[in-house]
Amino acid sequence: MIDLRSDTVTKPSEAMRHFMAQAPVGDDVFDEDPMVHELQQEVAALLGKEAALYCPSGCMTNQLAVNIQTQPGDEVILEADAHIFNYETTAASFLSRVQLNPVRAKSKGILTINDVDDAIREPAYYMPISRLLVIENTHNRAGGTIYTIDRVKELSEFARSKGLLMHLDGARLWNACAATGVSPKEYAQHFDTVSVCFSKGLGAPVGSAICGTNEHITKARRMRKIWGGGMRQAGIIAAGALFALRNNRERVKDDNTKAHKFAEIIAKNAKNATIDMESVESNIVLIDLKVKNPDVSKILSDLTVKGVKLSQGKKTSLRAVAHLDVTIEECEKAAGIVAEYLS
Repeated sequence: MIDLRSDTVTKPSEAMRHFMAQAPVGDDVFDEDPMVHELQQEVAALLGKEAALYCPSGCMTNQLAVNIQTQPGDEVILEADAHIFNYETTAASFLSRVQLNPVRAKSKGILTINDVDDAIREPAYYMPISRLLVIENTHNRAGGTIYTIDRVKELSEFARSKGLLMHLDGARLWNACAATGVSPKEYAQHFDTVSVCFSKGLGAPVGSAICGTNEHITKARRMRKIWGGGMRQAGIIAAGALFALRNNRERVKDDNTKAHKFAEIIAKNAKNATIDMESVESNIVLIDLKVKNPDVSKILSDLTVKGVKLSQGKKTSLRAVAHLDVTIEECEKAAGIVAEYLS
């Protein structure tokens, strides 16, 4: 079975498992776990931030970032296909009592200054206060598209001029860095808070981190506890994240290459599907189905029988995600199977 549903399906390597088994641990709720400390210090330094907080998931780190930078009744501006808007179970309104203002980008899910400017509220008492701009890099639902550093700089400077704070949902920031050559620190310097994931492209079994100022992280630690995210001997899983950060970050570029090869084969050979090759910028591929009213569930089931697991993208598209547990040869084989089926 070639599993391309997500880069979250990876399994820890033997070396990672050994590192985790040997991890020194303590009670992290008492702030006494040495491995958690080491991970937090290392990821904060990598992103050029004062501090970081290890959390169970990217959903939690994103929601912490929203919570600590807004007040109830505020509004958060983000792209209409953003993860926070589509895949975090209305958490922002439920947990932080803020309103999300989704803006449809005109191209590849990448916001422009004009997009953001149109979404900022007038300073009237009967309107919500535009408080936070969220950018997702890479943009999952747009097919792994990438914000260039120049676009990030433009948006950041504009946001500051309008009094907006900035959060980066960098679940797959590693893939963006691998594709552009821009360092995580260079991207992160333009944001107040940054969320990064260890269990996607890096292959760790659990966890994400929120990074920001010492004040941000003090507030986030308190909210993490309130939301039930306090972990005890978390060093065992933090060790997996630390191993991934040290050993798997540089090889993420290979996943981008695998995805591009997969997309090329399908784009060339699948008669009943199309791929926007210009949007294949990282490790995610969206396959748009040309047939009318496709039964996506049946297509996914049929492909599983043939030995390939994909996931659903949007209503009429399939999604494939390359990761460290599949080889380029397996991606080529899977692409051939999918292309034949979709013809």
